[in-house]
Amino acid sequence: MGSESAPELRPVPRNTLLYSVIVPAYNEAKNLPPTLGDLAKALRAEGIPFELLVVNDNSKDDTAAVAEGMRADIPEIHLVHNTPPGGLGRAVRCGLRNFKGDVVAVVMADSSDDPADVVACYRKIEEGYDAVFGSRFRAGSKVTQYPPVKLYVNRIVNKMMQMMFMTRFNDLTNAFKVYRRHVIESISPLQAAHFNITIEMSLSCIIRRYKIAEIPIRWYGRTWGQSNLKLREMGRRYLCTLLMIWFERVLIIDDIMMENKPPE
Repeated sequence: MGSESAPELRPVPRNTLLYSVIVPAYNEAKNLPPTLGDLAKALRAEGIPFELLVVNDNSKDDTAAVAEGMRADIPEIHLVHNTPPGGLGRAVRCGLRNFKGDVVAVVMADSSDDPADVVACYRKIEEGYDAVFGSRFRAGSKVTQYPPVKLYVNRIVNKMMQMMFMTRFNDLTNAFKVYRRHVIESISPLQAAHFNITIEMSLSCIIRRYKIAEIPIRWYGRTWGQSNLKLREMGRRYLCTLLMIWFERVLIIDDIMMENKPPE
């Protein structure tokens, strides 16, 4: 699935963009070795220059020690620590303050995102897109072990956002998305502290009319540990973020667009 319209793209030479992969990690000591190992293997195989930026989100287990210990075999790993209070949004924001790349992805630490899709998104960026959204609900997507209640709520929320923002992107709540650096700079400072960071980033990108591609991806349920997403607690946060960006789109989009800086 392509972007909202047919944008004029400016491709870049293959494997010239430094790829930063932000991996927020809260109590992920058992998940980090396979996740980071598989990411490094896939990116090296493609000749993509990269860094794996692990954000230790106040973990109570050996997450930090495991990440640091893996640097002997994967020197592209960099570890930063999110200061309290924790939360996915705060961890992602911490990563966005520290990444070095030209392109940045947010990838979960639990191996729910497929490294092949991380590569595929980078290739779409090389075609000239400003951002790439991974969708679990397009033809060609594969989803396993998605809790039925969360799936039902997910589809309702995403359909509502599609209508509010008149967009065809259908998995805006998915954290797995990839952005050029200038996009991150233009949508900052971000405010969301928890999982609502996912829609703050994607919707902020959409209202600025960036060139966005959407590709089908594979998503796998957690093999160890427990998701920190609690639907009741997150509802009010999603609603606040959703309304904030919708009002930006309706009331001050002219000011926002005037401040958008095109890439050099």
